[in-house]
Amino acid sequence: MYEPFPGNYVWNLSVNICLAMGGAMGEMDRANDEVREIASRGEDEGTEAFFAAWGAMADRLVQLGDEALAAGHSLSASEKYQRATAYYMTAERMQSRHHEPRKAMYRAMLDTMEKAIDAGGLNAETVEIPYEGTSFPGLFIRGRGEGPRPCMVFCNGLDSVKEMIFFAIRDVFAERGISVLAIDHPGVGEALRLRGLKAVVESERWAGAAVDYLETRADVDPERIGMMGWSLGGYYAPRAACYEKRFKLCVAWGANHNWGELQRRRLAREGDRPVPHYWDHVMWVWGKETMEEFMDFIPRVTLEGHMQNMTVPFLVVHGSNDRQIPLEYAHQAHDQAINSPERSLRFFTDREGGVEHVSADNMEPVRSYIADWISERFGDMA
Repeated sequence: MYEPFPGNYVWNLSVNICLAMGGAMGEMDRANDEVREIASRGEDEGTEAFFAAWGAMADRLVQLGDEALAAGHSLSASEKYQRATAYYMTAERMQSRHHEPRKAMYRAMLDTMEKAIDAGGLNAETVEIPYEGTSFPGLFIRGRGEGPRPCMVFCNGLDSVKEMIFFAIRDVFAERGISVLAIDHPGVGEALRLRGLKAVVESERWAGAAVDYLETRADVDPERIGMMGWSLGGYYAPRAACYEKRFKLCVAWGANHNWGELQRRRLAREGDRPVPHYWDHVMWVWGKETMEEFMDFIPRVTLEGHMQNMTVPFLVVHGSNDRQIPLEYAHQAHDQAINSPERSLRFFTDREGGVEHVSADNMEPVRSYIADWISERFGDMA
């Protein structure tokens, strides 16, 4: 993994994810130069300085994009807006939930993403998914080809957002004829930040709502809908597929088999964490006010005792050097899916890349492998 901040895994992870979203090394290094010294003081201190440096970089790109658009160069403008979206996203994600300016930056990220879609004609449709008296948003990426297409519901983890999914996968699935519905479900993105929807243990509730929505679309084949997720989505997606029987296959990109147990290990300083201000962030996601309340609740977030209900093809992919999720969780998720008609476990190694958490060091080999696996199985169902 590229490590511009030696010894600061959390900051390095953020930079690598941004590279996977299309960030430009030259631009990012200029912003990083402003915060290299403070990064050595730990993952929490200095995040506001990171926010300022990366936010200024994104603001500058938006201005350049506006100039290109005014000159009639919409595709050039979209390229700049896309990178600015990734930079805003990275800066905002690093902050404490109590850092008030992050709210304005999050809205700036959403606005810039819309400008990127409009200027570039990107394959991304903003949609609303009705859910338990309210709704949550998604981005629909249409698979190429005639007639109704298979579709994957792609859920987030603890701290990612639907725009991150879009930039990470681009048209890799669409080029294989597979649509993707990337969602900001309860606990992440717009659902959390703007609508106050907290995470729920029973991910099948919001995943089922996503299927309900997809069944209203004439361009989706209701008999070929799958479920996938990365990071904490390695819990959400299998849990949903175990109980929402309209899903026809499932992929866990990072086997977060027992996230509740993992929190006790993190309290003991085992392994690395994904974001600064970690404990405050997880309590925000799950709607808990104190660490005691959080730790009492969190054992419920586990796939132990559920995986026997996985009755569709199931793929687990995991980085061999994942510093956040123990490799043993990948074996547990795979081995306990005893009623899956086809279960597959794939560790990625140095030879092909994608060895870090959710392949932050190199997403291409893993996303391509997943897309091929899904394409083969949905093709067989056609």
